[in-house]
Amino acid sequence: MTGLCTGRVAVVTGAGRGLGRAHALALAAEGARVVVNDLGVGPDGDGGSTGPAQQVVEEIRARGGEAVAHGGDIASAEGAASLVATALDTFGRLDTLVNNAGFLRDRMLVNLTEDDWDAVVRVHLRGHFLPLRHAAAHWRAEAKAGREPVARVVNTSSGAGLSGSVGQAGYSAAKAGILGLTLVAAAELGRYGVQINAIAPAARTRMTEETFAETMAAPEDGGFDAMAPENVSPLVVWLSSASCVGVTGRVFEAEAGRITVMEGWRPGPTARKEARWTPTEAGEAALGLLAEAGTPQPVYGAR
Repeated sequence: MTGLCTGRVAVVTGAGRGLGRAHALALAAEGARVVVNDLGVGPDGDGGSTGPAQQVVEEIRARGGEAVAHGGDIASAEGAASLVATALDTFGRLDTLVNNAGFLRDRMLVNLTEDDWDAVVRVHLRGHFLPLRHAAAHWRAEAKAGREPVARVVNTSSGAGLSGSVGQAGYSAAKAGILGLTLVAAAELGRYGVQINAIAPAARTRMTEETFAETMAAPEDGGFDAMAPENVSPLVVWLSSASCVGVTGRVFEAEAGRITVMEGWRPGPTARKEARWTPTEAGEAALGLLAEAGTPQPVYGAR
């Protein structure tokens, strides 16, 4: 390891398993002291246990690193505040926030209940907003006191947020919302020394290994495990480090050995008229533009 994050303190939410665990271990391996947040809930958000977070802490310590567990609900104001406070009280600083926590409650739209919608949007979107808000308040105060931070935030979206996903209206909406939050936060917080980016990972986690069992399975021949969550973590570590300079408001897809910069909504074919369109004219113009435009991305299954 290169010590890319030596001296930095990183908070990782949802770090008890899957991608979050991989990120926490990778950050610690590069020298970061890590706050490992996890509620220990099931794949649908039910239940809870401090065990998964503490187990990751013990793994980091066994490898010579420093870590502390945090079991608070980061989608609550109290939990998000205590998350930031844990980093400051334990390690004396906060440099990186990796927002990763989430779960699924998949339903087709006509069967999706309000409770399922609210629960998924809460953990993904509110669970990004509140930790970011509390971390940002700390970094702004530091900057105003003349101690401008070299702060980094990595948010977690999804292919579902980029292109939609059948059976995942709440999840797709929340993950798309995270992209909007990333863009706004990057624009607002750059003046305080904060860079904010998002990833859209594809990996084997509890949310994907059952739905896409064949695609997500580890190879039996011992070859490259393309869907291992550890494949995503190197990009997260770099985005979390002081070596990542001048990169903010960007979205990256990451899976296996592939990293892609996502370019988002851009103007495509355009029709103009020096007067108001009639509905029929607008329809004819729209059809003509669609014929010129590229084919949309496929609507994903769960990712």
